[in-house]
Amino acid sequence: MKYVALVYYQESIINGMTEQEWHALNQECLAGVEKLTDQGKYVAGQALQSIDTATTVRLRGDEVLISDGPFAETKEQLAGFYLLEAHDLNEALQLASRIPPARFGTIEVRPVRELPPKD
Repeated sequence: MKYVALVYYQESIINGMTEQEWHALNQECLAGVEKLTDQGKYVAGQALQSIDTATTVRLRGDEVLISDGPFAETKEQLAGFYLLEAHDLNEALQLASRIPPARFGTIEVRPVRELPPKD
């Protein structure tokens, strides 16, 4: 079964890192992806650019509303995701606990909902 692990953290923490600390964190994430891949648990994933680059789209009736920034103001911002293959939620949680930003952020784990076949 597939699970998505959404990575949230406070961008202010990242912005406060030295270049060396940021590089080390990225290398740790890459090593983690390599290990998950070797175990057959990693399906896909991507890091996201800063919330400063976000644009939100809403459709209300026939009107398309576009605004700068993320959907909601929160203490933590969505930073990226991992798409994992796991036997069950317990295994997905165990895998998510190894994602390096979990040390200072939050990893939200949710099962992927498969859409029905097209009619």
